[in-house]
Amino acid sequence: MASLPSNKGKVAIIGSGLIGRCWSVLFSSAGYNVALYDTVASQLSTALTSIEAQLCDMESKGLMRVDGMTAQKALQLVSSFDDLQKAVDSALYVQECTPENVDLKKKVFASLDSFVTSDKTILASSTSCLVPSKFTESLTHRKQCIVAHPVSIMMSFKPFDEFFPFQNVTANLSLCVHPLNKDVSQAIIGTIFQSLLQKMVGWVAFVINPPYYVPLVEIVPAPWTDSDVVDRTVALMKEIGQAPVVTKKEVNGFIFNRLQYAIIMEAWRLVEDGVCSPEDVETTITEGLGLRYSLIGPFETMQLNANGIRDYCERYGANIKHVCEEQGGPRSLSGETLDKLEKELNQTMPLEQLNERRSLRDKRLAALAIHRQHEDKENES
Repeated sequence: MASLPSNKGKVAIIGSGLIGRCWSVLFSSAGYNVALYDTVASQLSTALTSIEAQLCDMESKGLMRVDGMTAQKALQLVSSFDDLQKAVDSALYVQECTPENVDLKKKVFASLDSFVTSDKTILASSTSCLVPSKFTESLTHRKQCIVAHPVSIMMSFKPFDEFFPFQNVTANLSLCVHPLNKDVSQAIIGTIFQSLLQKMVGWVAFVINPPYYVPLVEIVPAPWTDSDVVDRTVALMKEIGQAPVVTKKEVNGFIFNRLQYAIIMEAWRLVEDGVCSPEDVETTITEGLGLRYSLIGPFETMQLNANGIRDYCERYGANIKHVCEEQGGPRSLSGETLDKLEKELNQTMPLEQLNERRSLRDKRLAALAIHRQHEDKENES
């Protein structure tokens, strides 16, 4: 598929799964040529259909990243490739979107390293948990490597055999079973997997990110990443309508999950210690803390809730420290508390109704994204 030229330049997306599709939608809607790479032709075909649907959804909600851009114009900026070298050729930015496997990422980035010819090309990973030093240390272009992690927030469901293509599985594992006879090994593995597929649950959950609803992107440099690469990645994310945040050093969990885990852990302690019910924790967030934090963060809260942050700390700092000392260390997310939470949540949100709840959540996020965009435009005018 040939794409229309763009004066903004070319972005390569490595991997046409759900995260890769989201990045493709985002960059094309902002006017960039997108080279979408995958080793499986059928996956690319499916991806382009999904990208078109997402672009149409964005256009219908008024969330395209460039004024005057339509879904069809953006779609024409997307090309599919099964040749990695051609995909990354002349790209100003490469976004890797392969599974969370450090060995796999090492292989992918080694290939990217060998194909990239410009010292200006940014090599970014969508990893949600692997710091870049784990898979870029030995690369020639390691100074150009960085993590650009879109916040994973949504759930989608697909048939198991679409997620885990039968032919791909047998082809990839065949040499392990019978290295000298691919047909024999595929037949052996085919029998095994066909039996498994018949017995497994028919749907598999995917955590995906709709970046046009939740724009946060975590930028994580390796110790050797060039500062100019950090600056240019931040600038690019802002240009396409994202909200980048930068970790100044590698840290487990990055920023978003460290904050999220702190809330999860305290919510767990409150229930485990019999302070309140799970429902009351949910209400405290949705009807209180969450409303506040959708507008301002914790430091602005401190600044506004007293005569500046110093006054806040002088008034409340001692008790904050005391409460945190009472909290103690982390708790194990298991045992009787897990049983209690599971029982209550399954009563209020039965497993068979989760898709309905997810759909409602997604509609609310979409409405909030539209509201915020209109509000931003009003503030600019």
